[in-house]
Amino acid sequence: MENSSSNNSSDSLSNSSSGSNNSKNNGSRSRRDLICLLFAFFVLLMFLVLPNPANLSTSGQRALGIFALALILWVTNALPLSVTGLLVIALVPLLRVMKADQAYSFFGSSAVFFILGAFIIAAAMIRSGLSKRMALVLLSHFSQSSRILILGILVTCSLMALIMPEHAVAALMFPVVGTIALSLDLEPFDGQYGAGLFLAMSWGSVIGGVGTLLGGARAPLAIGLLKEAFGCSISFLEWSKVALPLVGLMLIVAYMVLVFGFKLDGVDVRPARKRLEEDLQEIGPMTLSEKKVICILVITILTWVFLNQWLEIAMVSLLSAVALFMVKVITWDDVNNYVNWGVILMYGGAIVMAKAVDQAGAARWIAQTLLSKGQFSPFWTIAIFAFFSFLLTEGISNVACVAIIIPIGFSLVRASSINPLAMVFSVAIPAGFPFILPMGSPANAIAYSSGYYEIREILKPGIILHICGWIIFLILVKLYWPLIGLSL
Repeated sequence: MENSSSNNSSDSLSNSSSGSNNSKNNGSRSRRDLICLLFAFFVLLMFLVLPNPANLSTSGQRALGIFALALILWVTNALPLSVTGLLVIALVPLLRVMKADQAYSFFGSSAVFFILGAFIIAAAMIRSGLSKRMALVLLSHFSQSSRILILGILVTCSLMALIMPEHAVAALMFPVVGTIALSLDLEPFDGQYGAGLFLAMSWGSVIGGVGTLLGGARAPLAIGLLKEAFGCSISFLEWSKVALPLVGLMLIVAYMVLVFGFKLDGVDVRPARKRLEEDLQEIGPMTLSEKKVICILVITILTWVFLNQWLEIAMVSLLSAVALFMVKVITWDDVNNYVNWGVILMYGGAIVMAKAVDQAGAARWIAQTLLSKGQFSPFWTIAIFAFFSFLLTEGISNVACVAIIIPIGFSLVRASSINPLAMVFSVAIPAGFPFILPMGSPANAIAYSSGYYEIREILKPGIILHICGWIIFLILVKLYWPLIGLSL
């Protein structure tokens, strides 16, 4: 869901960094994708022809085969994530894991419609210019020094990601940060301040994105799977109550990593401050469209927070989207331009796969196999699942990470006394924290496309962030969760 200006900036910078190697890279990429595709289907075939393990039904083994195929394709990105989702939806009834009508019905999960409404709200913010105004206003208060400017980008992106998807925040902020870099005469790979600017953009977007249900897809998907499996849900306020303390602490850690890991001093940021002020003057006073979007956004958030017991969050999301059309701040063409339909298709596939693995008994079989290897306390079970979420989210979409780990976690929940809500938080929150690889998050990919840093330069800072994030998360589980009534 990127606007045209961010697309253009991203394209130009990424082209400059890749140069004449595009044809060669595309060729090697195609061969790699073909090999990964063949391997994925070979693995599926092995699950279909090999004898069933003890206590695993035929449909369960087939569900595991689909699970393995989806895992390989999501990790390698040999097919677009949305296409893999469609493949899963087709394979489940084809291999008789689940009846066709039943499999297709899960695509109508409330999680799908919640995130569709959230995408439309974010599109209205971008289309009206409200999101750009918010970014410039916030940044204009953080341009006194080189370090404060980095802090400003980090905090601005984080705050915006609380009310719109993180990839939309990164797409919106990319040209703004690019303009700052150009005004400071920063060259790609020349000095570390440029890398700090774009990492602050991506890390701020990623960290803020876990704070509410609006920041990304993983939270609505996890809540949708929870509702399907246990008939309970997590409200907007309940999610934020658990996630926001971690967001605040991770922002502090991220800023410290940027300050001590990169050379941020000795840069005169006065040209950047002047440019921000000029851009803010150019957009003029707030328009009627922006005011309409603000009113609808405030009413939507207040409804989610205070009326969640009576009004389902997906329904409120859709009604808010309809209201934006009614007040004529957005058109269907705008929706087509800004909404990432591929991500929505992937949600459907992820939900169908998780349900198939669960109903066929495959997830229960995996859980029993894991439990037979050793017994862990609820705390250390949560810790292990959080660790694997932190690890896996670097290599695949965070939505795919949730779709892969949650079914296994829920089976462990059924076989033990662990609170299913605790399992959701332990998977979905860490899954929202990819800090290193471009494939982990669109925000990372957009920042990397700037050409201001290499992956090897951010390996150590990214690993430090992961370790600190895991430790802080466990401290909150131990000390903070009991205070808000969240048991393990």
